[in-house]
Amino acid sequence: MRNTLRRFALFTSSNRRVKKDRIWRAMHTPSTRPVASERLAATRSIQDDTKDSKQPVLMDKFGRFHNYLRISLTERCNLRCQYCMPEEGVKLTPEERLLTADEIKRIFNIFVADGVNRIRLTGGEPLLRKDLTDIVKTANDLRPNGLREIAMTTNGITLGRKVPELVEAGLDSVNVSLDTLDPFKFQLLTRRKGMEKVLESVQTALDHGIKVKVNAVIIRGLNDDDVMGFADMAVDRPLEVRFIEYMPFDGNRWDRSKLVPYQELVERIGKKHPSLSRVKHEDAPNAVSKL
Repeated sequence: MRNTLRRFALFTSSNRRVKKDRIWRAMHTPSTRPVASERLAATRSIQDDTKDSKQPVLMDKFGRFHNYLRISLTERCNLRCQYCMPEEGVKLTPEERLLTADEIKRIFNIFVADGVNRIRLTGGEPLLRKDLTDIVKTANDLRPNGLREIAMTTNGITLGRKVPELVEAGLDSVNVSLDTLDPFKFQLLTRRKGMEKVLESVQTALDHGIKVKVNAVIIRGLNDDDVMGFADMAVDRPLEVRFIEYMPFDGNRWDRSKLVPYQELVERIGKKHPSLSRVKHEDAPNAVSKL
């Protein structure tokens, strides 16, 4: 039982995660579009300034080495989750101001050269980017240079039919956003239908040997009664379920009373699974979740 219950993760990140995505989006949206070499000049300058330093480029002031690159490929999404995006959507950055595949390749090369061994592709919904498979292949070419994992965060709606080509390209793992196991609540939360497609995508990914994590944002009074269903999913299937804090974003009507704390989730799950315990040896200095 202990081994299966290790698959519960409680994601308690602060807004630092949000800020990290905003940094990448800032790279996407300069006031005027510079050439690729100019757009990456700041990153290359940091490299040049620190190459003779004893401290690694990606070491922060707390002594934590950051080996994980997370890059947003698009702002577009085919869902309108209530906690994430207004129903009418958001004003999109013009296509010509987004990072091109060649620019993304340069970013991959720079960061892997400085010690990054995990790359995660996010959005928006990264599967809406037509050159996604080529981008995955580009990352996969860096395995001889130390890259160990290529991951993607997705809502899973169109994942199922693209799994084979992504696996062939080199994709190792996916985080699938799924906040409920009830079709009615899924449509309420996302303002779209499609829960069955997401569940099918999860199974297809597992069948192709992809490591799967299911991310569920828990909101009191809306989907907190799904917690045990997700817990059972983690016990019954070879995947991890991560319960994520409901975090404030502009316009998502965040309210502290809707937050379900980490300890409360642990207590709920522990009532059904008394052997639930922390896997403390998996706590890294820069870990983003508690197992």
